[in-house]
Amino acid sequence: MSTTSSDPLAALGALPGVADAVDSVRKAVDRVYGHRVMRRRSNEVTAEAALRGARGSAALSGADWNLEEVRRRTDFSGEDEARTIGAALRLTAEAGQLLSIWRQSPLRVLARLHLVAAGGVTPDDTVGRPRLTGEPVEEPLIEAPVPGADEVSGRLEGLSKLIIAGGSAPALVTSSVVHGELLALRPFGSHNGLVARTAERIVLIGSGLDPKSICPAEVGHAEQGRAAYVAAFEGYLSGSPEGVGAWIAHCGRSVELGVRESTAVCEALQRGAA
Repeated sequence: MSTTSSDPLAALGALPGVADAVDSVRKAVDRVYGHRVMRRRSNEVTAEAALRGARGSAALSGADWNLEEVRRRTDFSGEDEARTIGAALRLTAEAGQLLSIWRQSPLRVLARLHLVAAGGVTPDDTVGRPRLTGEPVEEPLIEAPVPGADEVSGRLEGLSKLIIAGGSAPALVTSSVVHGELLALRPFGSHNGLVARTAERIVLIGSGLDPKSICPAEVGHAEQGRAAYVAAFEGYLSGSPEGVGAWIAHCGRSVELGVRESTAVCEALQRGAA
């Protein structure tokens, strides 16, 4: 993905379908923030959105549990799926604590996210740092060729500079690019999908689009399905204007579906059913 603009992320707003996606997301977010329940019980909506977002992210990483099982379970050790659910829950809980650090040092945050996802169970020194040459990558769902360690390092540094520099790009564009780049690079030996979706969440919160973290894009990614997620990601990987635009639009639709989920939570709370 390349552009000659001095603000390359903002320039992506001109890609096919992106302006419409940005506008649609903004209207959807504004509607749920205007719900009367948000004036009194926003903390409950935030907590429920975190749970549902973690469940959705874990589903994309191969642990597709129903919501009540995630809510009921207390032990996330043991089998692989339980560990994946546990990692997603830990990451969601951690996301809101890292906003100020993200703006200053995104690479530190990514390292922290991987450490949290791994949960300290890996008995080697690969946790919390980008992989080195020759180190393997285990990532469910994403089968695209893995870039070499040198390319990963360079592109991570470039992404970090863009984030620190800021700019005028809409939150949807920035969050989609962060998500897409991390999936493309798979910088860690494991948990890259979970980390990428958590980074997307951090951008959406920190940008001010979703400051209370009630619009879980992970819910929408899961609802649209793994096949649609991979197809949209392949568009991003292609680097074509149409492909990148389609990925951003896909991420936008995911946010809107997350909004729909939280709107349903607001309605349930209003009725006294949750």
